[in-house]
Amino acid sequence: MTRGGPPSPHAASLRALGLPPEATARLCRYLDLLARWKGRVNLTAARSPEERVAVLVAEVAPAAALLEPASRLIDVGSGNGSPGLVLALLRPDLSATLLEPRLRRWAFLREASRAAGRPELDVRRERHDRYAGPPAAVVTLRGLALPLEALRPLVRKGGRVIVFGGEAAGGGPFVLESRLRLPTSEARVFRECST
Repeated sequence: MTRGGPPSPHAASLRALGLPPEATARLCRYLDLLARWKGRVNLTAARSPEERVAVLVAEVAPAAALLEPASRLIDVGSGNGSPGLVLALLRPDLSATLLEPRLRRWAFLREASRAAGRPELDVRRERHDRYAGPPAAVVTLRGLALPLEALRPLVRKGGRVIVFGGEAAGGGPFVLESRLRLPTSEARVFRECST
């Protein structure tokens, strides 16, 4: 699955998820790069190709169906690229902004988005509370304990926040819309409902 080289060690596990060939190729390039960076930056505890696919892709892929066509996504604390970069690779129709304040992780995300074929993604070295860009239809975060109210400026009216792991409760303008069953956990989907 890599260009001009040996097949990606991630390809078989990705194909087993039933992903389209184009998405599998993009995700292979991302995961192969992540594996090469593991000695420089601690991006994930997943060590084998199978673990990386299970933790970073399989746990996120079901959320791709929740995203409106050609919509805008903001991922907060993008770190290793999951969920934001993974969703952008699964759904090339999405416009995505990845927010990551840590230098080395930001550098990884910039390189990974280019290597995976999405160089136009907006990868910013900033925290969510410094983001001044336009709000998005969907905001994602994984493993961060942020109050949903802190994400309000990032979400357009009627938009969603999808929380993978971590703690988040509705309140303010957010109500729990649904729970998304994932292979080993669940994501909570909140809808912005201010009037």
